[in-house]
Amino acid sequence: MMDFKDQILQLAARAEKMLPQIQTEEATKNALIMPFIQIMGYDVFNPFEVNPEFIADIGIKKGEKVDYAIMKDGEPAILIECKHHLENLDPHNSQLFRYFHTTSAKFGLLSNGMVYRFYTDLVDKNKMDSTPFFEFKLSEIKDTEILELKKFHKSYFDVENITNTASELKYLNELKALLTREINAPSENFVAFFTKQVYPGAITAKVKEQFTPIIKKSFNQLISETISDRLKSALNQEKEKDEQEAVKIEENPESSLANIVTTDEELEGFLIVKSILRQFVDHRRIVYRDAQSYFAILLDDNNRKTICRLYLNNKKYLVVLDENKKEVKYEIQSIDEIFNYSEPLIDSIKRLEKKA
Repeated sequence: MMDFKDQILQLAARAEKMLPQIQTEEATKNALIMPFIQIMGYDVFNPFEVNPEFIADIGIKKGEKVDYAIMKDGEPAILIECKHHLENLDPHNSQLFRYFHTTSAKFGLLSNGMVYRFYTDLVDKNKMDSTPFFEFKLSEIKDTEILELKKFHKSYFDVENITNTASELKYLNELKALLTREINAPSENFVAFFTKQVYPGAITAKVKEQFTPIIKKSFNQLISETISDRLKSALNQEKEKDEQEAVKIEENPESSLANIVTTDEELEGFLIVKSILRQFVDHRRIVYRDAQSYFAILLDDNNRKTICRLYLNNKKYLVVLDENKKEVKYEIQSIDEIFNYSEPLIDSIKRLEKKA
């Protein structure tokens, strides 16, 4: 079974393809938001867990409904309002903003299926904040965001724990956004602050004008150099690992290979992958290397160019490495199901060719 991260990434990939066919708010709920709630561990068909069209009365205005309420111990814990995937998410025009205070729910989620905004009441008690403390875009979700999102999963959901970190998360995200804006278009105060640290004279308008492009360039170079250093470090670590493995095999080649048996099933899987990818790359460049725990399919017989891996010993998995070299697992019942994952395999070969 896929882990939480893989499920979210799979939904993101599927969502992008489905968007042209999603014409209504109801379709957005069914195609994007209900699967998302399901991945979060809640049974969308059990009203004791997910209560659709939850009624939240507002003063004399009775019968106001929220699209979904995630229930905990018989009480709403998270209110969810859904919009069409092309609609702007404005909390001030949202029912969620109006009826947050009428229920015991501590969190509100406003989503159009692609953007997810989580709200609470950090500023005024029982009044939903106008800015989310946590927000992500499904198609661009980062590992750090997946870790934060996991806190809302049914298995880990703890109101006190999330509330304690919500304030820090809100200010962290706001500061990141502020720094991004300042780096891209430095404000006067930003320029003046850094100029004072290096320039001995008076900070005149002319000096600020002179230093604005210098400060912007400094930050951009710093970011580029940091990324470059990290990539070099990662490549060096991988190189050292490969060299250590090579030494082990050289020292005792028989013991390393003695237990490896390439099965007919593995060879069949190799041929399926080869047939999927031959229209994108010369089939002679696609080779395999068998190992004790998995069967690797490589480009150019290079273990740094892994197209995919097959795990066929117990449960069957097709594994593709993403752009960060993290494993994305797809459970398969039979070798023929590899054809269902042609797209991730094609993406893998395109990434490897692009890097080359």
